[in-house]
Amino acid sequence: MEVTIDDIDRKILRAVCEDGRISIVQLADRVGLSATPCKRRLRHLEDSGVISGYRARIDRKAAGFGITAYVSVELERQDADEVLNFQSQVALFEEVVTGTLMTGAQDFLLEIWVESLEEFESFLQTKLMRLPGLRVVRSRFALRKFVDRTRIP
Repeated sequence: MEVTIDDIDRKILRAVCEDGRISIVQLADRVGLSATPCKRRLRHLEDSGVISGYRARIDRKAAGFGITAYVSVELERQDADEVLNFQSQVALFEEVVTGTLMTGAQDFLLEIWVESLEEFESFLQTKLMRLPGLRVVRSRFALRKFVDRTRIP
């Protein structure tokens, strides 16, 4: 089911992306509606799946995760079973914050949060590199994030 989004819906989406805990009264005021129609629109965006949930944004360093690594993975074979198997195995690793199926030379890009380089090495040796069917694994470390949007464009 395709959902039609208008300018007011986009304002609602931007506002809840900035502050997922905003009250209906504040939200309504920000988007120029009264509370009841604003609540109805918000509920429609949630029920239709446009808003799939609400989350806290975690400062990784403040939470003790000093290392962010991006790991690209190429599989030996890219058939559907191998891809699904890899995805299901990686989803079990708590260190993996995001996992993305990619096009081009790499099959997957994983974002890893760990406390230290030693913890990252342990993750590689005891978890990721033990998965079957890996061809190439490349790691890069983030120095600093300079754009971190939670809003829609």
